[in-house]
Amino acid sequence: MTSSTSAPAVDPTAGAGVSVAPALSLRGASVAFGERTLWNGLDLDVMPGEFVAVLGPNGSGKTTLLRVLLGMQALSTGTASVAGHPVGRGSRDIGVIPQQRPLPEGTPLRAWDLVAQGLDGTSWGPRWLDRRRRCVHRKVDELLERVGAADYAERPVWLLSGGEQQRLRAAQALATDPAVLLCDEPLLSLDVAHQEEVTALIARQAKEHGAAVLFVTHEINPVLPHVDKVLYLAGGRFRVGTPEEVITSASLTELFGRRVDVVRVGSRVAILGGDDHTHHDTDHEHDEEQA
Repeated sequence: MTSSTSAPAVDPTAGAGVSVAPALSLRGASVAFGERTLWNGLDLDVMPGEFVAVLGPNGSGKTTLLRVLLGMQALSTGTASVAGHPVGRGSRDIGVIPQQRPLPEGTPLRAWDLVAQGLDGTSWGPRWLDRRRRCVHRKVDELLERVGAADYAERPVWLLSGGEQQRLRAAQALATDPAVLLCDEPLLSLDVAHQEEVTALIARQAKEHGAAVLFVTHEINPVLPHVDKVLYLAGGRFRVGTPEEVITSASLTELFGRRVDVVRVGSRVAILGGDDHTHHDTDHEHDEEQA
């Protein structure tokens, strides 16, 4: 098992020698359920603006890692912090972009209302009673512009495509200007074009607004052009490093304990003999991790 930590980065806009603290940090982190250890001794720093892909087979602990950072799952050992504070429920330092799940037909929400929920919870009624209505209205309009969704702000959400709905979920997650964006299989059920659009949108927000991104996915290829670092989980072990360091035949063969071939064709990657990156049974993964 190998780990990797990041030295404090130097912010070029803050003057020479000024270090920047990690937006997200894990030290000696492990999670075990009974005799089963999902991962152990994990050290990880994710810096502001850094994009980290979390890969691995179902049941390897990807969902559990997100639950730890959301304060929903206690570590067995070690520490976890976000924006310099111990993790806890309801932190405004964290934004979450979930899986793409179609909204039911007839859902009585406009696109604008869905984004507004990121600012005022589930309150989507008449805002003329809200003293903050002008501030809320201005912020929602800004968020819609940021994610390229302003043109359909007034449309019912259930009439929008999966890619359009994911743009709204991204805007909702960005509403509190979080230090960390946790992305839980946000490309699920999207076609290739929308996968690339949503990934590029999230990566752009990270770079332009200094949010650290932890991006759980089975879809490697839409993500790779934007990835700074990879966390690969498998069989209670892990690898952390650049894509060139981690996504290799030698590295993954050692991680899985069996032969794994990484084949590159142009800019695309296929992993043979290890993880099935076309399988998306994340509900099954969650069930396994809670067993």
